[in-house]
Amino acid sequence: MCGRYALSTDSDGIISELKIENVSESALSSELKADWNIAPTKEIYIIKSFLKNKNTPRSSNDRSEITGSADERILDTASWGMIAPWSKNYLEANRSQSMAINARSESVHQKPTFRNAFRSQRCLIPASGYYEWATELGKYPAKQPVYISSRSARLLLFAGIYSYWFLPDGSRAIQSASIITRDAVADLAEVHNRMPLFLPEDQFNRWLDPDTPSQEVEKIIQVSDPDFDLQLWPVSSSVNSTKNNGIKLIRPIELGESQTLF
Repeated sequence: MCGRYALSTDSDGIISELKIENVSESALSSELKADWNIAPTKEIYIIKSFLKNKNTPRSSNDRSEITGSADERILDTASWGMIAPWSKNYLEANRSQSMAINARSESVHQKPTFRNAFRSQRCLIPASGYYEWATELGKYPAKQPVYISSRSARLLLFAGIYSYWFLPDGSRAIQSASIITRDAVADLAEVHNRMPLFLPEDQFNRWLDPDTPSQEVEKIIQVSDPDFDLQLWPVSSSVNSTKNNGIKLIRPIELGESQTLF
């Protein structure tokens, strides 16, 4: 699973690296600061395509009609953790997010919270890296935090889904998103049995296109080399507290012999 991640690149850097053509009003008005300890319910950046339904709000602050091509990417913001569609009030909505920060690739097309978003509201979630906490069966001692990032210093892009939840009075739409996870492989499986789903770049457009048939989408997520370009190292337990932040959280630490299993 993925419960914390880092993003040190600002919106201009994301736009430049990923060649994004459009920016939502929400992303323009709320520039997100570099954050090395992004936790559930925080506002995050997502990348998506135009929806064909003009009446669908583009962001939490924008309910205007929009038009565009499905291969045009938009930088937007969302709250991390999918809000259950049946939430009756803001308190219920906020509570539901903590249980839906991740969606399993094996069942995302079936679960009531996720299945509608999986059909047509798919996104990519940019990150500089993410944290995982070791389980008892891997290389590291249990609960040891590990940081995973790109060897080539590129942005990581989690496969994700997003949805809109309207306040009961219809006054505001809140956009929320979840990260899709899959079985971990190779070195990552020595840390935890789950990892975020990373897609090949040549599949990005089909993933983001709301008109891509569900059967094709289910094939896209069957990735043959899911850990391509990834590296990892142990980091300080300071990341355990959301009060802590800064680049120091991702600095490698040395583990003594008594702190490793082999």
